[in-house]
Amino acid sequence: MSTPTRAHTDTSAVVSAAAQPEPEHVPTLAEQYAQLASEVYAPRRVDIALRALDLLIAGSALILLSPLLGLLALLTLITSGRPVLYRGERVGRAGRVFTMYKLRTLRPGAETRLGNVYGEELSRRTEGEVTSVGRAARLTHIDEVPQLWNVVRGDMSIVGPRPVRPAFFNRLVEEVPQYWQRLVVRPGVTGFAQTRITREDSWEDKLIHDLEYIADRSISLYLRVLGATMARIIRLTLSGRNR
Repeated sequence: MSTPTRAHTDTSAVVSAAAQPEPEHVPTLAEQYAQLASEVYAPRRVDIALRALDLLIAGSALILLSPLLGLLALLTLITSGRPVLYRGERVGRAGRVFTMYKLRTLRPGAETRLGNVYGEELSRRTEGEVTSVGRAARLTHIDEVPQLWNVVRGDMSIVGPRPVRPAFFNRLVEEVPQYWQRLVVRPGVTGFAQTRITREDSWEDKLIHDLEYIADRSISLYLRVLGATMARIIRLTLSGRNR
């Protein structure tokens, strides 16, 4: 009896491997919740008006503030190099991951060093990462303005729950079962929670305010949150605090 050649053996192995069915993808809990958010989302008539406000406010602000943004971008480039913009992945409506933009205010590589911390620890460690130009930008919140491009693109709204990193979202949907409900609307540049509590408060406390906004969203509430945000920025700027 002849012995199979090496080529014959290799070919048989390839055919055998090809015949094996690919393992079925089992959705993660985060993916399941994202799908659920997509299914239960019921757009309201007011959402059309809120989107129109988003485009009007974001477009006008980008045009008016573009000279100042350009100057700060140039100063950032001169004093601390590239990149001038911070780009970070965030979870948007129905679980879609998008790239969020901000003017970079921290030293290059800070995202890697701070990526796994939150709350008080994040606030403390961030202070040591802020650049000289970034400190001035953070004081006036001008570093947040590039997010308005995300609003124009449709990734975000002016007002809504603040977006989180994918790694945090994957953890939060396991720790806080109701957290997925934030995915039924676009995340916001500012939010109801940000006008009432601080970054150091718990996820659960923030979620209460986020869900209240989602349930009661209206033009008047949108404008109220926007007004409260502007008042907070002015108050923090005058007091010399950046966040």
